[in-house]
Amino acid sequence: MKKLLIVLLTLSVLLTGCSSNSSAPAQDQANKNPLNSDWTSIQSEAKGTTVNFYMWGGDDRINTWVDTVVANSMKKDYGIIVNRVPMGPDEYLNKLIGEKQANKQEGSIDMVWINGENFRTARQANLLWGPFADKVPNYQKYVDKTAPDIANDFGFPVEGYEVPYGKAQFVFAYDTAKVNNPPKSSLELLEWVKEHPGRFTYPELPDFTGSVFVRNLMYELCGGYQAFPYTEQVNKETLNKQLQPLWDYFGAIKGYLWRQGKTYPSSVAALDQLFADGEVDITMTYNPAIFSGRIEQGLLPDTVRTSVWNNGTIGNTHFLAIPFNAANKNGALVLADFMLSPEAQLSKYEPKNWGDLMALDLNKLDPQLIQELKGINPGIATLSTEELQTHRLPEISAAYIPVIEELWKEGVIQSGQ
Repeated sequence: MKKLLIVLLTLSVLLTGCSSNSSAPAQDQANKNPLNSDWTSIQSEAKGTTVNFYMWGGDDRINTWVDTVVANSMKKDYGIIVNRVPMGPDEYLNKLIGEKQANKQEGSIDMVWINGENFRTARQANLLWGPFADKVPNYQKYVDKTAPDIANDFGFPVEGYEVPYGKAQFVFAYDTAKVNNPPKSSLELLEWVKEHPGRFTYPELPDFTGSVFVRNLMYELCGGYQAFPYTEQVNKETLNKQLQPLWDYFGAIKGYLWRQGKTYPSSVAALDQLFADGEVDITMTYNPAIFSGRIEQGLLPDTVRTSVWNNGTIGNTHFLAIPFNAANKNGALVLADFMLSPEAQLSKYEPKNWGDLMALDLNKLDPQLIQELKGINPGIATLSTEELQTHRLPEISAAYIPVIEELWKEGVIQSGQ
């Protein structure tokens, strides 16, 4: 009888052990897919983990902000270590493509800083995990999901596969000691350059800033943003005909440009140097706060200011996404939520930290947060958030951009216009 009891107890233990072991993979699988968990469980699973955040590392201010403000807050408040890995989109996309081909289920990248053509490429190659945006509390609370530059990334539908991180907007910069009334439209710019020959130019395409300058002109002269609906395929010949007013404009302005338009600055950095050296009176940027920072650094006089056109200037949003094989999706979600907190967004807006425009909808912020925002000095040359937002135009589909740049080279450089 005792032997039988021992056998039964042994079987019971073995069966219990088998039952426990068989449920463990199911539980692990649930933990690996936070979409099946509530937010408290996600935070609990993320505690004590490390989030590998892959991002462009070319700006020391941004790097320092992530390494200090973000990393310190995440460790203190959530017990999460943020490991910033400086790597550009081309590199980390190639890495993810390689892991996809190798069927690597757990990769080393937990979160990426991404937007535009890179996001489109990543989505089309199934390199991103999601949709996860609706799982992020601060996204639900503070973001305008229907805004064109939130719902679409350079025209490509986001569909919850990334959450906004911050915003950029095209602005012009000028020195008030030399320019009393900066041009506020394509027509005013043409008149200004005729009155001030040799004092204006723009970067040669495909420079990112030169390209957005051309698209701003295109909006004004060729029917606006609405004239370029979302598409995945662009007919070059059809687009060329549509852009004829733009080519006519470049023909009219060319002879009045710096060096009579026979050559162009190779990059926006080269244009900025011409501006700093006094060779041209107007420059341009995608970062509205950068010139305030340069004034504080003593690189530019405190008479420099920025401006937008009356009909608006193009802005875009940069985002955070989670790779398909991120090993720490829970931690990535908690980090994304922190990045969308008013605390982080206000800190990021500080010019000394970054000067990046907020990704949050101001209408969703509490009055106290609005006061905090108004209390931040964006810098002497930086336009207010309200003025930028009321003059913000969306980007067109990413598919248009390389075709426009190719046509510009053919119509402006090769044709001699």
